[in-house]
Amino acid sequence: MAAPNSPPQTVAAARTRRRPFLESLAHLRRDPTTVVSAAILVLFILIAIFAPLIAGDPTALNPIRRLGPPAPDAWLGTDQLGRDVYARAVYGTRVSLIVGGAVAVLAAIPGVAIGIYASMNRVGGAIVMRLVDALMAIPAVLLAIALAALLKPGLPTLIIAISIPEIPRMVRLVRSVALSVTAQPYVTAAIAAGSSRSRLVFRHILPNTLAPVIVQATYAAASAIIASAILSFLGVGTSPEVPSWGGMMADARGFFRFNPELMFYPGLLLSVLLLVTNILGDRLSDALDPRKVTQKMP
Repeated sequence: MAAPNSPPQTVAAARTRRRPFLESLAHLRRDPTTVVSAAILVLFILIAIFAPLIAGDPTALNPIRRLGPPAPDAWLGTDQLGRDVYARAVYGTRVSLIVGGAVAVLAAIPGVAIGIYASMNRVGGAIVMRLVDALMAIPAVLLAIALAALLKPGLPTLIIAISIPEIPRMVRLVRSVALSVTAQPYVTAAIAAGSSRSRLVFRHILPNTLAPVIVQATYAAASAIIASAILSFLGVGTSPEVPSWGGMMADARGFFRFNPELMFYPGLLLSVLLLVTNILGDRLSDALDPRKVTQKMP
């Protein structure tokens, strides 16, 4: 009699375990800080998408209006070359979001694949982790500067240079989660039942790594945004004609004493974008952490 009843009981138990997780995700919608942060991030995304409709040409030069005050056709004034500061700030939003999103994806995909491989192959995994440790011993910004200096300047080079230092962090995270999953009794039972390695990966290991990977991807995006600003400020990021917040601050540093607003506007936008991204990452970490979900169970 117990055998026919066991599947419904198993399903009910699984639903009971999932309920706190779903409640934690629903709690994010009731958290004012999360809602406001998400709304601001959506606003940044809309600004980046509709930049051509809400701003003029960010590369147009007007030497007659160098360091000009705010005007109807230049809401935030003009820089040392007569370019519209508002238009350059708007288009800089697009560059920052592209870099952040691309780095998060490019760090996650190979990081997940390499991390799972390292967790399931003892010899190969040991070699991979030693290489990962060697890469992590190099400061990420210095490695990105070296890669950006070796390759042709441009947005693709900037994304690649920032993505490579982020991959080792993702590899270590995924390997740690995968090792903890493979040590669970149900995975041991699946191995004893003759499950193939691919089935173990796609049925048990990969689904359990998605939550921490998503959280880590938000941190990678925030790190990429600040790294892109640093590289552009140092002159090894995007090309000079491409408007970016780091490039704007680099151009304005020589005029900071008399025109501090030229550095203030891109710095403010960069700070707000980093703040909301990190807040959302922290809130996702709280919602997707199984230990915190378990603590909320009645």
